[in-house]
Amino acid sequence: MRIASICLLLAIVTHLDLELIQMDVTTTFLNGNFEKEIYMDQPLGFVSKGQEDKVCPLKRCTCGIKQSFRVWYFRFNEAIISFGLFMISEDHFVYVKKTTKGIMFLTLYVDDILLGENNMEMIQATKK
Repeated sequence: MRIASICLLLAIVTHLDLELIQMDVTTTFLNGNFEKEIYMDQPLGFVSKGQEDKVCPLKRCTCGIKQSFRVWYFRFNEAIISFGLFMISEDHFVYVKKTTKGIMFLTLYVDDILLGENNMEMIQATKK
């Protein structure tokens, strides 16, 4: 997310008197599946004797792997769009949802979410 997007979101939240909620996704990189097979060297201290040249296949994303954020983002994007939010074309980490009950802005920065809404029911439903 761009810094300009954060500034704009804060200005909108202030102007429209929205509630601003910050959330942290604790299992961000543990729920993604790789599209391709990825292998890593055996970790130091866990090298199998006689098999030092072998590698380990990764079955799930873990923190520290370059592809983890990409996998997380595509999974998050798919889920958030299924809830009726629309991605802003100028910044692919900002989403908006407008209903008859209110308006919601959602921004994503790695594993942090900023959520601006004017309806407490929508806030609780979104957090769930």
